[in-house]
Amino acid sequence: MSDNWTSRRVRTAVIGKGIKFNGSWEGEIDTPSDPKVHNITLDQIIEIANAKSELTGKDVKARSLEIMGTCVSMRCHIEGLVPKEFISKVKEGEYNERFN
Repeated sequence: MSDNWTSRRVRTAVIGKGIKFNGSWEGEIDTPSDPKVHNITLDQIIEIANAKSELTGKDVKARSLEIMGTCVSMRCHIEGLVPKEFISKVKEGEYNERFN
């Protein structure tokens, strides 16, 4: 799997915040109950987005979406949901009050 520069920076930020990542891309991971799946909260994502000002998003929501995209590659769930589902909900405006 490709490991681009943004992915490495965000993964370093996530690991730096105390969220454990086993670094393995092997195997199928489907459910949050799988012990290999790591879960991150929206509050943690927003905290990383605020700390990583070099991300290219124009606001906290855009930078958070960048981090959520990296969660797809890392197989890290967001608040118990698959990242793509969570990203869809964010884009629909379900979590707008948390980005203010």
